[in-house]
Amino acid sequence: MTARRLGSALLCALLAGGPALSQQNQPRQSPPASPRQEAPAPEPEAPPPPYEPQLLKLAEIMGSLAYLRTLCGAREAQDWRERMAALLESEGRGPQRRERLASAYNRGFRAYSATHRVCGEGSQEASARLAGEGEKLARALAGRFGG
Repeated sequence: MTARRLGSALLCALLAGGPALSQQNQPRQSPPASPRQEAPAPEPEAPPPPYEPQLLKLAEIMGSLAYLRTLCGAREAQDWRERMAALLESEGRGPQRRERLASAYNRGFRAYSATHRVCGEGSQEASARLAGEGEKLARALAGRFGG
């Protein structure tokens, strides 16, 4: 992915404002037909980029916001799942990377669903804090790695 596309994807993900992503089941390879045939070795995944920890944190924040915004009935609540899908599309180059990003999103979603059952002042404060943190993180990523 080009640096410019990364920057655009990150800023769009947060600055524009869903339920947890279902983890996509990857098709499993069937065993070789006979002992003589060997399955091809899977391609090794490229090493993660230097911004991987920040990107995983951003995905987790997006999951948290997806839950909290939906809980509080915010008008952009359903957009968070779409934003995460866009991030997966632009950054999920391999199945393991997509899994890490989706897991971070789901972890954020579950963390708040376990403690916030109704939209209250605490939920709204957490949502505002997370949105600010996510925006700051997205801007830093775009500024440093987005070109």
